[in-house]
Amino acid sequence: QVQLVESGGGQVQAGDSLRLSCLASRSTSSIYTMAWFRQSPGKEREAVAVIRRDTSNPSYVESVKGRFTISKDNAKNTVYLQMENLKPEDTAVYYCGASLRRTIWGARFWTSTYDYWGQGTQVTVST
Repeated sequence: QVQLVESGGGQVQAGDSLRLSCLASRSTSSIYTMAWFRQSPGKEREAVAVIRRDTSNPSYVESVKGRFTISKDNAKNTVYLQMENLKPEDTAVYYCGASLRRTIWGARFWTSTYDYWGQGTQVTVST
């Protein structure tokens, strides 16, 4: 099992940057896949970025490509989401997800791929 705790959210202006952190209760090198998702009021939870255990081939949804970067520090058991040039449409609760099972890469953006979730951190971007 793994517990996840997100932090780093806040209220910013459009064009600003934020870095979210997700602290895991076990070594991130032992977690097959980790991801950031987000959920806005009235909408389903959607994927943002995914990173594999070996950190190869981080993957992003189209709406954040070139603006967001996912990374992890195994020494700190932490996954990060660096967000640049934030837009009002990025406003959401951001969640960290983890899968201890081997991930079908084609399913990396599915919520059902992840068995463990944090409590979320709110990001609000104003104009």
